[in-house]
Amino acid sequence: MAEPVLPLSPAARRELARLAWAEAVDSTQDWAMREPLPERGSAVFLADHQHAGRGRRGRAWRSPPGATLALSVLRAFDLPLPALAPLGLAAAVAVAAALRDAGIAGIGLKWPNDLVVGAAKLGGLLVEVRVATPRPALVLGLGLNRELPPGFVLDQPCTDLARQGLVIGSQDLARRVLDALLPALARFEAEGFAPFAAEWPTFDVLSGQRVRVHGGHGGQVHAGHGGQVHAGHGGQEGLALGLAADGGLRVRHDDGERVHHAGEVSVRVAA
Repeated sequence: MAEPVLPLSPAARRELARLAWAEAVDSTQDWAMREPLPERGSAVFLADHQHAGRGRRGRAWRSPPGATLALSVLRAFDLPLPALAPLGLAAAVAVAAALRDAGIAGIGLKWPNDLVVGAAKLGGLLVEVRVATPRPALVLGLGLNRELPPGFVLDQPCTDLARQGLVIGSQDLARRVLDALLPALARFEAEGFAPFAAEWPTFDVLSGQRVRVHGGHGGQVHAGHGGQVHAGHGGQEGLALGLAADGGLRVRHDDGERVHHAGEVSVRVAA
């Protein structure tokens, strides 16, 4: 496990407690979970290849060796755990802005955690709680398709930076991402989600679209007695209206508007 040297910006360097690199790991998320928590700032774990990468809701993250950027950031926050719920959305905004500034003009965000170009997935984020009390600490993972090999097939439409016109080395990509992400985490701690929520519409690919909302087991989500959410079958359609203040997704269903949260549902664009 080497300690790489990246020419980070002063703002990113101020937030960096440790930067570690490995040629191959099980997953950078699991690696970060095993390492010491920094007293302040962020510890960053980078790998050229993950052989057991993880995505949201337990999905596997497939990444050919050398073809993707895989990193995880371990950081404690001086905030109560509920206030950290939209952290992944804030991080997604920061990464999307960095990729836009690097030349990916069509970069978008699909709530809650996908970076996309059109209908094709470019990357994703995953936030997991490592320590809940007394000072919450989270591990934030990011996977980005840098240059996938010809013929590589995923279970959904995908793209990479090279196909979008950005041919970039792994270290330069890591530098660009961390220059945006590390200061964004500090800003989130100081200012909350509001400044990132204001930027979300710039990248939002769901707002104004018909979407289908599924519960945790693939069922329909609907309001029952007392406003509780229950699961049925097949998913329920509605019109996506953007973000709520807490980072939930506002959807206008036939029976009224509701706010859905990432830990409870999955969302797809309706056919």
